[in-house]
Amino acid sequence: MEATQLNPVQLQLLQMFAPLRTEEGLRDLQTVLTDYYVQKVSKHATEIWNKMNLDQHKLEELCSIHERLPYK
Repeated sequence: MEATQLNPVQLQLLQMFAPLRTEEGLRDLQTVLTDYYVQKVSKHATEIWNKMNLDQHKLEELCSIHERLPYK
């Protein structure tokens, strides 16, 4: 098996989380990371929503479109 060299970010994370020794600590960390990514995705979705000038009516129109590829 080939050895992988860790980058500075990975090394920092290992050092920061080395003291975590319990399942509770792991769950807390997972919650924090999940919340972080939910916040980033939500922000990005809001930016797309605003950029495309979407509203509830346009969203309902998009949901009702039934386009299919032709059968071969």
